[in-house]
Amino acid sequence: MAQLSTTLGRGQLFETATATAGITLERPALTILVILESAEGPMRVGEIAARMQVAGPHVTRQLNGLERRRLVRRVPDPDDQRARLITLTPDGEKLVGRYLLVIDGWFDQALANWSEADQRDLVRLIGRLVDDLSAHLGTIADDSLIE
Repeated sequence: MAQLSTTLGRGQLFETATATAGITLERPALTILVILESAEGPMRVGEIAARMQVAGPHVTRQLNGLERRRLVRRVPDPDDQRARLITLTPDGEKLVGRYLLVIDGWFDQALANWSEADQRDLVRLIGRLVDDLSAHLGTIADDSLIE
């Protein structure tokens, strides 16, 4: 896990991907765009912050810059008209799409010699790992609240 984390977290990897995609955003801003792209719809600031594991004001600061660049917009929450949700604009969708195309291309090249069965197994097992680890870490967090 440490090796995988180190490989994926290399600083130059992000810079190379953004340069290749022609993007001039900092990592936190692009992370927000990727989160919004993978969401099933507009999201609350708190949901984005939770996925990034940061405080809400940090996300709000980033969102303000993304909104100025017209990459995200705030929309009314249909369940609470006082609240606003965040969604990608068409320009935001295009930008994050370019970035993900670069990243996906790297993974496709890295796994090109893997059989389809091995690739399916990898996806299935990573999904299982994420689900099980999330559930376990949730119980740890819940237990720490009890103490």
